[in-house]
Amino acid sequence: MAEGLTVAQDIEKQFAVKTVQQMMTYWSILEKIPGSQLRLTKIDDEIFENFKTHFPDFDPAATINEDEMKSKQGKEKWRNFIMEYEKKVDDYNFGTMVRASPKFEYGEKETIFAVRMQFYAIEIARYVHPSSR
Repeated sequence: MAEGLTVAQDIEKQFAVKTVQQMMTYWSILEKIPGSQLRLTKIDDEIFENFKTHFPDFDPAATINEDEMKSKQGKEKWRNFIMEYEKKVDDYNFGTMVRASPKFEYGEKETIFAVRMQFYAIEIARYVHPSSR
């Protein structure tokens, strides 16, 4: 049993390291390049248009309500959106962190655990797609 726990702890540590690297890399890019010049995926425009369809009331400037996002209804809505990218985006459902508000850097109280497609959709709406501003 202790060996299984060690393996699980190792996996958790690897996930944490990868997540922190992704956050640091993304923030470093945002500090150097205007968001409107970024391309997070090869299909940013498609993701943005689909995101607007699934989440027409999303306000890119607002702080995300994590409770609403992770409610039963919120999870179902996100699941429907995310699954459309199962065969289109690598690691589409890999865990990551997204900033709750575009006004703040990553921080303990400013981040939400999410999956890669949530990160892409939210950040594309916030910075990458010019018509979202």
